[in-house]
Amino acid sequence: METEVAYDLFPMARIYKDGRVERLMGTATVSPSLDEKTDVRSKDVAISSDSAVSARLYIPNAAISSLHKLPILVYFHGGGFIVETAWSPLYHNYLNALVAEANIIAVSVDFRRAPENPLPAAYDDSWIALKWVASHFAGNGPEEWLNSHANLKKVFMAGDSAGGNIVHNMGIRLGEEKLNGIELPNAIMVHPYFWGNEPLPLETTDPKERSFAEGFWLATNPTTTGCDDPLVNPATDPRLSGLGFNRVLICVAKKDTLRQRNWHYKELLRESGWGGVVEVMEAPGEDHVFHLFNPGCDNAAKMMKKLVSFINDDK
Repeated sequence: METEVAYDLFPMARIYKDGRVERLMGTATVSPSLDEKTDVRSKDVAISSDSAVSARLYIPNAAISSLHKLPILVYFHGGGFIVETAWSPLYHNYLNALVAEANIIAVSVDFRRAPENPLPAAYDDSWIALKWVASHFAGNGPEEWLNSHANLKKVFMAGDSAGGNIVHNMGIRLGEEKLNGIELPNAIMVHPYFWGNEPLPLETTDPKERSFAEGFWLATNPTTTGCDDPLVNPATDPRLSGLGFNRVLICVAKKDTLRQRNWHYKELLRESGWGGVVEVMEAPGEDHVFHLFNPGCDNAAKMMKKLVSFINDDK
């Protein structure tokens, strides 16, 4: 007898009622390397001996022999909290390119995935990763690349989709709890995963599309109150005005189911009384995380240029 499906998240994953998880994409991995195309070097590090958190670090090869210190980008991958890893070719290739273009160091966080490790595991792991980065502020942390080559006064956070949701939730936490030694005033959210029980104006009312969008939340957070949970619907979070960023860049895709939520987030920040600056860049004719699947297209190149300028404007 075939096991019943609890959440059909095709083409990404299926989760069965007996707890089995079938990941339909995002399972491929690549090893760290010196990338010939970008001349960016990468390596994998364990962030914490008492947890499952690890990361892939990226640095321009030329920076290893230079005294010049580079900004740090802490990156959280997407995949609905369920698929993809920091070792995925999609993210490895994209971060090689971004590190080369922006001349930065990147820390790509590999957090525990749901549903085997339900939320808030990914949030907890991401905070551990931020604390690990902060532990290098005096130049005596556990990782030599950060001690010798990183400018801990210039730390950014970025993520796409579920990773964008993580960035937001780390910002909420930063508003309440400081990290020793560093600040993270600048954040990039690419097609961030926000949702809600009731459709926004112009948002899809198609039951299948709405069920797909909410399915990731319900599958990854079984104790949630639903899609008006403040973790996924910032409109319901009374702490929003305390978001711990000064500058936020939100990247939106015109055809993305999440588009209205992404624009709405800008309005929510303004209405909350948050004192920072938020900017939105929309890619016409594009769908969710198009830049990962088609990094050579014009809109991906424009988005890359925008990310690089956002980081470098603050160098």
